[in-house]
Amino acid sequence: MRKLLTLLATIGLLVASAPAASAYEPVNIVHTERVQAGPYGLTVGFSTWPLKAMQSLDFTFIPDGGIADKSGVFAMTNPETGRQGRENPLTRHPRKLDVWGLDIRALSSQGDWKFRFVIDGPAGRGEGELSRLPVLEQPGPPMALSWSISVLPLVGLIGFLAVAWRRTRDRLTERG
Repeated sequence: MRKLLTLLATIGLLVASAPAASAYEPVNIVHTERVQAGPYGLTVGFSTWPLKAMQSLDFTFIPDGGIADKSGVFAMTNPETGRQGRENPLTRHPRKLDVWGLDIRALSSQGDWKFRFVIDGPAGRGEGELSRLPVLEQPGPPMALSWSISVLPLVGLIGFLAVAWRRTRDRLTERG
């Protein structure tokens, strides 16, 4: 009986001291750009500014009058290749449900990016683009150096296992 009471008291303390589950942090828009897509005005928001290559951020796409009666697609043009990527549907932002957006997306290279929008709504179809969106070079060390350093512990582990396996095998063959 005493063990049961101790167990229940421990569980009670754990539940009482555990913090309440917090909702996702809000999307913090620090910079916006305006785009005119035919009859629709569109505000493009960014969670970090200036933009840097390979840095995760949130994008929001907010049409004037809200998203309720509208749909659309957008595509990004990479300045490194000059090719437009595939068209993506404009969907609700996962943490800011009253607007369209992208959650934790990174732009792969530096240069002037281009976002192209096509919006369908009660006033018809509208097309527009946000051109010359400046993206600075990737922060931190080059990607190859980062990966090389991060692989060092794995190389050490493989070496340790090889030495341990060899010593164990040698000892087993001496006995047998």
